[in-house]
Amino acid sequence: MSPLLLDTNAAIWFSQDELADAVSNQLDEAASAGFATYVSPITAWEVGLLVSRNRVNVGTTPMRWFAQVLARPGVYLAELSPDILIASSFLPGTPPRDPMDRILIATARELAATLVTRDREIIAYGAQGHVRVVAC
Repeated sequence: MSPLLLDTNAAIWFSQDELADAVSNQLDEAASAGFATYVSPITAWEVGLLVSRNRVNVGTTPMRWFAQVLARPGVYLAELSPDILIASSFLPGTPPRDPMDRILIATARELAATLVTRDREIIAYGAQGHVRVVAC
């Protein structure tokens, strides 16, 4: 068991209680074992962008949505440090090209966390052994 980091889609589904039962159970097990669930500040940016482009509806303003996610028990804000941003440029293997995916991967690696995602490229990168991933 390890801490968990929600990617943007997982955070949206988590906020709407729409994660698959297996993933929800894993979040509960991690919390019971004393492991945190993290959300990256980059998720706040991505949700803001998605809402501004009418690609997603989170039912409130992006600011309020993000605050509500962070208010859930066991959920914490992941650090987005210069070290993480730089590390996202030097990931081993063949990481995804998307900068946001790379930042989330670097964050998960820094936190020794499992990245909760549905992104096929991140899942494939996890299969290379460079980051722990759980598909949602």
